[in-house]
Amino acid sequence: MALLGKINCVLVLACCAAFTFGDPTTCDEVRKVFQLKQIGPVKLVPSSPGTASGLQVCGSRNQSCCTRKMEERYQLSARQDLLTLLHTTSSSLRLLLSRHLNAFQESFEVLMKQAENRTNALLRESYANMAAGSADAVRDFFTDVGLFLLGSELSPDTSLQRLLDRLFPLVYGHLIDPGPGDIDAGYAECVRSTRRELRPFGASPGILANQMARSGATAKLILQALHLGIEVINTTDHLQLSRECRHALLKMHYCPHCQGLTQSQPCMGYCLNVMRGCLASVAEIDPLWRDFVRSLEGLSARMQGPQDLEQVLLGAPMLLHKAVTYAQGNAPYLAAQVHRLCGPQIRTSGQSASSWKPISTPSIPVQIPVKERGDTLAGRRRDFLSSLRQGRAYYGGLADQLCVRELASADSLSCWNGADVVRSYTMRVVGNGIKAQSANPEVKVKGADPVISQIIDKLKHVNQLLQGKSIPRLGSLDHIETGSGDREGRASGDCDDEDGCSGSGGGEGWRTFPRITKYVDSTLRRVPQPDSEDPGLEGGGTRPHARRRAPVLALTLTGLHILLVF
Repeated sequence: MALLGKINCVLVLACCAAFTFGDPTTCDEVRKVFQLKQIGPVKLVPSSPGTASGLQVCGSRNQSCCTRKMEERYQLSARQDLLTLLHTTSSSLRLLLSRHLNAFQESFEVLMKQAENRTNALLRESYANMAAGSADAVRDFFTDVGLFLLGSELSPDTSLQRLLDRLFPLVYGHLIDPGPGDIDAGYAECVRSTRRELRPFGASPGILANQMARSGATAKLILQALHLGIEVINTTDHLQLSRECRHALLKMHYCPHCQGLTQSQPCMGYCLNVMRGCLASVAEIDPLWRDFVRSLEGLSARMQGPQDLEQVLLGAPMLLHKAVTYAQGNAPYLAAQVHRLCGPQIRTSGQSASSWKPISTPSIPVQIPVKERGDTLAGRRRDFLSSLRQGRAYYGGLADQLCVRELASADSLSCWNGADVVRSYTMRVVGNGIKAQSANPEVKVKGADPVISQIIDKLKHVNQLLQGKSIPRLGSLDHIETGSGDREGRASGDCDDEDGCSGSGGGEGWRTFPRITKYVDSTLRRVPQPDSEDPGLEGGGTRPHARRRAPVLALTLTGLHILLVF
C-alpha cells in the first residue's frame, strides 16, 4: 500500500508538470490568464490545444492554445506592458522634475511680486505724490520680467527701457520741475522722448539691466532645461517600438502561454538581449543625460551674485530708487535741457504737485534678512540637484533594471529561453547601445529611432547652453554671458564702474555692464554739460572715442563667444 501511494503521488506530480510545462491537454489555465489580464475577448481562446501552423511568432511543433487572433492580441498586450513598465519606472524621476519646475516657477512669481511691492514702498516712502502714478509702470515691469522667464521674447532690458520711459515724465513733473497741476499729455510725451538723450537716471539702470539680463537668462535656462528633462522622459515613455522589438516582446512574454506555460518567466540573459535590443536607441541618451545632470550642477554652482535671480530681485528696488534719487539731485540741469528740447512746461489745471523734497535715505531697511536655507532658491536648487544626481544613470541601466526588478526569472532551475523551458540561457548576451546590437541573437536593430535622435539633439543643445558653450538665438537666451570681459565684468575697452558702458540708452553698438559689487555709491553729482568728459550719465553713456571703438569691440566679442565668465 505504501508503494502504491508513492506511485500515485509521482503520477499526480507528473500530471501537474505536464499541465504546467509543455504538454497541455486543456486551455483552461490559458483562458483564465487571458481573461484576468484583459488581453481580449475570452471567446478567442480555444477550449483545447490545436495546431500552431497559423501562428507568425509563437509557432511550435507542439500543440498550441493560441490562434492567430490571440497572437495579435498578445502582441498588443506585450507592447502596452513595456510602455506601462517604462512609465512606472520613470515616475519618480518625472515627478522630481515636474515638482521642482512648478516650485521654481512659483518662487519666481513670488519674488517678482515682492520686488514690485518693495519698489513701490521705497518710492512711496520718499516720493509719496509720485509713487501713486508710478505703481502701474513698476507692476508692468516686473510682470514682463516674469513673462520673460516663462518664455516671452521681451528681454528684461527692453522691459527696463519701457519702465524708465514711463517714469521720467512722472519724475520730471513731481521732482525735477514741479508746478501746479499735471503735465500736459503732449508735453509729457516730449519729456519721455528726451530720456535716451539726457540719460537722467545715472548708472543704476545700467547696473540693473546687466543683473537682470544675466540672472534672468540663467533662470530662464534652468526652467527650459527642466521642461526638456520632462520631455525626454515623456518621449522615452511613449517609445515607438519597431516590428522586430514587438515580435521579440511577444515571444518573450506570451509565446510560452501558447504551450500552457503561463507561469514561466524569461531567463535573465534572454531578457537582457530582448530589452537591450528594444531600448537600444534609448540607451544612446545615457551619456547626454549624465552630461545634462552635470551641466545643471555646474550652472547652479555659478548662480551667485549677478547670476542669482533672487539676489538681483531683492536688490532691484533699491537700484530703481537710487535712479529716481539721482535724477532729482540733478534737477536744475535736467530742467534746463528739457526746456531747451521741449519748450516751456505745459500743465493742466489742478492742485500743486509735491514741493522740492530733500534727498533722504529711505526708512525701509535696505538689507533683507537672510532666509532659512531650504526657503531660498539656492537651497531649493541644492535639494533638487541632490535628488536628480541619483537618477543620472537612469538611461544607462534601464534595460537591466527592468529585467532584474520586473521581468526575468529569479529561479536558477528553470526559465524560458524563447523556445522552451531550460535551466539556463546559452546565447551570447550583448551590451547596451545601438552598435552592440549587431550581435544580438533576439532582436535585429536596423538603426537609431528618429524621434530619440531628435531628443538627443535637443539635449546636446541645452547642454551646450548650460555649459555656456553656445550663444543662443536672439530673443530666446541671447543675454547669457559668453566671456567678453575680465573677472570684474569690464569689457576690453576702458570701462570702469562709473562708465556703465551701456546703461539704458538707445542700444548703440555692443554693451557691457558693471558687476553688482561695483555700483556707484549714493553720493549725488551734478550731471555734466554735454561737452564734458565726465561719464556719469545714465548708464554711463558712450564717450566719442568709445563710440569709435564699438565696431572693433563688436568683432572682438564675436570671436570670444566660446568663453564663459559668470
